[in-house]
Amino acid sequence: MADNLVDDWVGHNRLTTDPALHAALLATAPHAVAPLTRYGEQLGQAHTEQLARDANRHGPQLHTLDARGRRVDRVDFHPAWHTLLAMYRGEGLVADVFATDTPGRWAKFAAGCYLHGQVEAGSLCPATMTQAAIPVLMREPALFATVRDGLFSRAHDPQDAPIAHKASLWVGMGMTEKQGGSDLRRITTTAVPQADGSHALTGHKWFFSAPTSDAHLVLARTEAGPTCFWLPRYTPDGQRNAVHLQRLKDKVGNRSNCSSEVEFHGAWAQRVGQEGRGIPTLVEMAGYTRLNCVIGSAALLRAGLVQALHNARERHAFGRALAEQPLMQTVLADLALESEAAMRLMLRLARGFEHGEPAWQRLMTPAAKLWVCKRAIECTGEAMELLGGNGYVEDGVLGRLYREAPVNSIWEGSGNVMALDVLRAIAREPDVALALLDGFAHSPDAPVQAEAQRLRRLLTGDPAALEAQARRVAQGLVLCAQAVLMREQASTAAADAFVTTRFSSDGRMLGTQPVPQAAALLAAALAG
Repeated sequence: MADNLVDDWVGHNRLTTDPALHAALLATAPHAVAPLTRYGEQLGQAHTEQLARDANRHGPQLHTLDARGRRVDRVDFHPAWHTLLAMYRGEGLVADVFATDTPGRWAKFAAGCYLHGQVEAGSLCPATMTQAAIPVLMREPALFATVRDGLFSRAHDPQDAPIAHKASLWVGMGMTEKQGGSDLRRITTTAVPQADGSHALTGHKWFFSAPTSDAHLVLARTEAGPTCFWLPRYTPDGQRNAVHLQRLKDKVGNRSNCSSEVEFHGAWAQRVGQEGRGIPTLVEMAGYTRLNCVIGSAALLRAGLVQALHNARERHAFGRALAEQPLMQTVLADLALESEAAMRLMLRLARGFEHGEPAWQRLMTPAAKLWVCKRAIECTGEAMELLGGNGYVEDGVLGRLYREAPVNSIWEGSGNVMALDVLRAIAREPDVALALLDGFAHSPDAPVQAEAQRLRRLLTGDPAALEAQARRVAQGLVLCAQAVLMREQASTAAADAFVTTRFSSDGRMLGTQPVPQAAALLAAALAG
């Protein structure tokens, strides 16, 4: 690189430069390789990176009133936002997992989401919520019949209009309130039944995600308890629903997307699911959104690795490329291992959703959300540091990745919530958990066998001592799963290095242990 100056990595196909992902797709979803290769090329273009930059630098703007004081609650976005949504939806990544029965469709979705998330993560939020709403709505045949085509559409329709006039639909979520947070039983929003069978909702939501969505699934309290409701942006008679946007959240990251605080003033809503069973109804929805959090964080891991590795290959110091220097190689190889293991875990979770495997859908998904999302926070910071001051300025992409990383760890349940959900899943289906551990214990790697046996003893020991170690359980499950997947699917060098570095007792700082065959691992991590 002339003058030893290295620009951001851009202008490369996001799929073909990722040998591990490319090979995994050939093995699990060969039909997805051609369309995702085309999408990877589109995502890699400098123009697409500029779209991401514009959408984040010129975030959404709220207009609550028009020029004469009438309530409009309009949110204006930069055109780049709608272009990104149209790109993603056009690939079928919102609804094809439910609209088709093609084997490997979940792997295709996970890979496409992963590729898109490396470029612009905020646009994954409305897509994730819309996808997760579909299985909930499918259980309401009359309602679903009116929205099916809009949900399954590959078009993006940005107009603000009643559902009947839209070519495609986006669905948001509204669960938490300021006094309750994760404790959804403390919601105070009330739902009063109306003569036509609808309900009038009065109250607030502290986080109302993607407020410009065509409808939201929300929680409100009836006499039977918290209940799930379908809350459209327009009422059936074509009037704007009584949902008042108070303000948009000024978030640390995820700035292209908008979240809001809202008040309901007798808003029209339709019950979804059994009255008083709203939390279980939305917990199912949360399973899908948590999978997307894992995928989104894996995407950030990959994006950070790619920028750091590209810079280290091209930048020279003390007489040679940074990537040739031993300590830099160790840190970069650690990042590469973290990224590949997260990608392989995300694809395994996706397969679990496709085939309805309880161990992977209900137990490993919250464990993976805890671990992968937290690793993304640490690793994007490490990638930023590897670029030095050039990584810490807004002219590059690493600042955006770093600010983006915490949202997946917080959204849909923080680390503690995920850890406790792992314990709840184990308590509900102990045989499933023990069978999973027995499978891990058959690993050819002694450290994995030992960890699986420790976890078994922990789960079958004193129940009173288990809750305090819930994070330890989740971490152990994920590391065992990743080690097994790496041994089954990755190169011998990568699997050996992962086991060697992930099951030691000297802490979890990146780059603290020599990584066997580091140079070879880095050569394989980024092609082209």
